[in-house]
Amino acid sequence: MKISEVLHAFVWHDPTVNNANSYLINGSKKILIDPGHDHLFGNVKDHLSRLSITPQDIDLILLTHGHPDHVEAVRGFSKSQALIALHEAELDFVKELAPHYGTAMGVKDFEPQILMREGELQVGDMQFQIIHTPGHSPGSICLYWPQEKALITGDVIFYQGIGRTDLPGGDGLALKDSIRRLSSLEVEHLLPGHGEVVSGRELVKRNFSEVERVWFQYI
Repeated sequence: MKISEVLHAFVWHDPTVNNANSYLINGSKKILIDPGHDHLFGNVKDHLSRLSITPQDIDLILLTHGHPDHVEAVRGFSKSQALIALHEAELDFVKELAPHYGTAMGVKDFEPQILMREGELQVGDMQFQIIHTPGHSPGSICLYWPQEKALITGDVIFYQGIGRTDLPGGDGLALKDSIRRLSSLEVEHLLPGHGEVVSGRELVKRNFSEVERVWFQYI
């Protein structure tokens, strides 16, 4: 799905198999967000191919958090030029929860080259905001691109839904706070880790309001 000239959504549509949505920023540098499960990475390859891009062309892989359905396919980039970015708190969490996580993913001694913190991120001539949004996991981040008014949310908030808080590291109060922070941003495109994209400023605002009204009572 083409969001803009330089932003593409690879939405996962098969409800019978769990996998994350992936996103491509095709600017002065090529950024892939959340490559998904390794055995399902053919979906991403197909989308890239339609844009005349190969996985070897990717400069940066940005991970919203460390769950396998978002990150497992990094194993396919072990011999590529792509740098891998993960929030520093998420790396600590992953290593504490699963010391052999990298080996399980097929990536020996998994160690992102970039440890993110909240704040500005400059990639080529593009400037983003990294927003630390714990709740679904301790080091979850959202990527906000002011130029495109686009917000990539991982598993923090979806269309008419929120990320789980019953997994290790989940925190319902933290998730509420994270979603409220995000709701103050000027967003035209809400790009979640699962489910459908929400486009249009009023629809995005309505989604934040509905999520708070319906879901906050349960976490």
